[in-house]
Amino acid sequence: MTISVEQVKELRQATAAPVLDCKKALQNTGGDFDLAVDWLRQKGLSTAAKKAGRQANEGVVDAYIHPGSRVGVIVEVNCETDFVARSEEFQALVHDILLHIAMANPICVDVDDIPADALARERELFREKALLDGKPEDIAEKIVSGRLDKYYKQVCLLHQPFVKDEDLSIGDLVKRAIAKLGENIIVHRFYRFELGK
Repeated sequence: MTISVEQVKELRQATAAPVLDCKKALQNTGGDFDLAVDWLRQKGLSTAAKKAGRQANEGVVDAYIHPGSRVGVIVEVNCETDFVARSEEFQALVHDILLHIAMANPICVDVDDIPADALARERELFREKALLDGKPEDIAEKIVSGRLDKYYKQVCLLHQPFVKDEDLSIGDLVKRAIAKLGENIIVHRFYRFELGK
């Protein structure tokens, strides 16, 4: 099947993937636009996973003050090169992360950042509730696991649904940026300030 330049251009505009990847995606999916988008997404996520171990010592520290000056956020997001740190796409990612933190109020970046005693306390509370509801021990453990996943989505930045697109987590947003920019990106830390708290 012959893939037209227009098809490649349309896919590139929709996904921002490299031209050769767009052409390959269309060839592998018989010219089907939606399947090609999915193919590129899968390729991007696997590429992001490969880059996860690489050093990310560049990046930016940026701030956001929500209108009304009642909430402010400072975040450090790292990447591999200063070139990417200054790019429009990286800056847009950082701004989206800042906005999300202001709105969603996470308490930590990822699960590993939750203090062990706080996590143990939550786990025990979920377990006791399940047992009080009359659930057998093995079922109670499954319930605890499910409730912990919900807890992570409430308190961990990378697990929270993105405020601009609930189908996408912040972790997925970062992975997409890794795939698009070709560098490892790490949300290193953040501080959120709210007036009177």
